[in-house]
Amino acid sequence: MNSPHDGRIFRLVNRAASLEDIRAEVEANHDSNRWWPLEINDWRLRMLAAGWSTRVSYRMVSTYAGVITKAAEAGFDALTDSSDDELTALVRPIGLPTARITYLRSLAELLARWEKEETDPAAEGADRDDLVLSFASEVNGASYKVAQCAVLYARGYHCGIIPVDSGMVTKLAPALGMILPSSPIAHERMRHVLENAVRARPADFRALADIHGHQVTIPEDADPTWWVHLVLIYFKRLYLNGPSPLLCRRRPVCSRVTDCSHTRR
Repeated sequence: MNSPHDGRIFRLVNRAASLEDIRAEVEANHDSNRWWPLEINDWRLRMLAAGWSTRVSYRMVSTYAGVITKAAEAGFDALTDSSDDELTALVRPIGLPTARITYLRSLAELLARWEKEETDPAAEGADRDDLVLSFASEVNGASYKVAQCAVLYARGYHCGIIPVDSGMVTKLAPALGMILPSSPIAHERMRHVLENAVRARPADFRALADIHGHQVTIPEDADPTWWVHLVLIYFKRLYLNGPSPLLCRRRPVCSRVTDCSHTRR
């Protein structure tokens, strides 16, 4: 059954995808994401990278990439065997060494349990919702957002997950007329609404990428959830974090969101 938010989500994605600055960011991050590069093949390292990318500013993405490259060169098993001093030296450029080391240790414990239970998060048949809940509940320092990102990166960009960060909950959801609970579960509620909207009309969302000239590769057998995620996350970053003078000040009452009669000229 269609959600009352589906139409508004489609219209916002359509409008956001038409903006040149968003198209540039989407194209730069869609086929090979700067935060979660394809060169990392070990899904355990991908889950580690998803957690270590938190609290890193966008202007530090190159510094972060250098840390992740060194981590990948060492390998997940070697990292878990490293001393706290060695790990501190590795993550010092991106800060918060204690939190990042704790995340690694906790992640290793969860993955050891999953291995005993023969749970493979990268397997196509593994339930996404169960994995996200387990990860968020058991990995120290992992919010729902981190769990969503970790499972997505482990399974691949086009696995159907649309991660939701705090800015999407506090700024994008109101623009879409969503009312969410004031608790961490809001990230999961919003994720499901966004994912269901894309699954309800995948061909229409896929067509938007072509209509607006996005030079990206979306697999034929995949819903365009990864593309929609990038469009929304960069709309939030570039137009809601400011906010932009193009953004309607009467959202969600006005359905135009941008460039309407209420915006400043």
